[in-house]
Amino acid sequence: MKAAVVHALHDIRIEQVATPRPNEEEILIKVGAAGVCSTDVKQLAGLSPPRHMPAILGHEVAGRIVEVGSAVTAWELGQRVAVYPIAACGACFYCHDGRHSLCENEFGFGHGINGAFAEFLKVPRQILALGGVVDIGELSYEAGVLIEPLSCVISAARLCGTQPGDTVAVVGCGPMGQLHVYASKKLGARVLALDMNEERLASARVLGADMTLNPGRCDALEEIRAATGQRGADILIIAVGFVDVVESSLPYVRNGGVVNIFGGTPQGQMMTLDPRWLHYGEIMLTGTFGSSVMDFHEAHAWIQEDPDIIISILSHRCSLDDIVSAVSLVREGKGTKTAVVM
Repeated sequence: MKAAVVHALHDIRIEQVATPRPNEEEILIKVGAAGVCSTDVKQLAGLSPPRHMPAILGHEVAGRIVEVGSAVTAWELGQRVAVYPIAACGACFYCHDGRHSLCENEFGFGHGINGAFAEFLKVPRQILALGGVVDIGELSYEAGVLIEPLSCVISAARLCGTQPGDTVAVVGCGPMGQLHVYASKKLGARVLALDMNEERLASARVLGADMTLNPGRCDALEEIRAATGQRGADILIIAVGFVDVVESSLPYVRNGGVVNIFGGTPQGQMMTLDPRWLHYGEIMLTGTFGSSVMDFHEAHAWIQEDPDIIISILSHRCSLDDIVSAVSLVREGKGTKTAVVM
């Protein structure tokens, strides 16, 4: 089969590799589409490289089942599915707590096993046992790849306790920030979206943002306070991976509010935080990066309800042969979301 193989940092090659063969407890899917995530770009840039190389990345995936192991009874040939990317054990402390992304024994697509930037993808028994495969029916594969990133956003909203009437400030309107805008609005919040990119701010308005702010053209803190009775946002979602932006955004939240550091920052970079601000402001500081299988199923339901608005986040599509260009688009911050379409 054809696959995009990472041999070293910044070294992706389109190659012919052996097609994986599922055992009796596994299934094989023919990949229909795979999303290019900022995590993939960070891995290729050396900020969090794959555990082993050569490797095949890609963890946002939808496709068609083409082979079913003899012991698998829940799935049939030809079903169109999306797949949760984490092979959690289902038995450790965190799995029992429903925190599959923190599983003590986890591995997954692009970290431990080959991912979806290939013509075929083998789904291990752990993902099947968790219920990590969903039937997408008539949904497009492109919509299917957005289930996983939306599930991560749902996980963050759940941790933050987002509810109707809250004011949520979303810093960064890349693809994940766009999904935060959508999810926060769906949960009944008022959304203030911040980005330096006017094209992305326009997309945020389409997704329901009540106010968009460009910190390069206005005093964002003053605007947020003016819009919130001088208090600040109830919930602050920082969906960027730059430590200086994380640090400078903290004042946007009100006393008693919640801050969620959602964007992954480079390993080892530190920020300065005044503990008195945290203490006397009674700020709840949180972080999320992944999701549970339950979040994945909820995201599946949401996308079935609103496929057109969610798929509007996709700004670029490419073939597997053009994946290097797709990665460059993400690295350069062009558009919103890119999908590799087989």
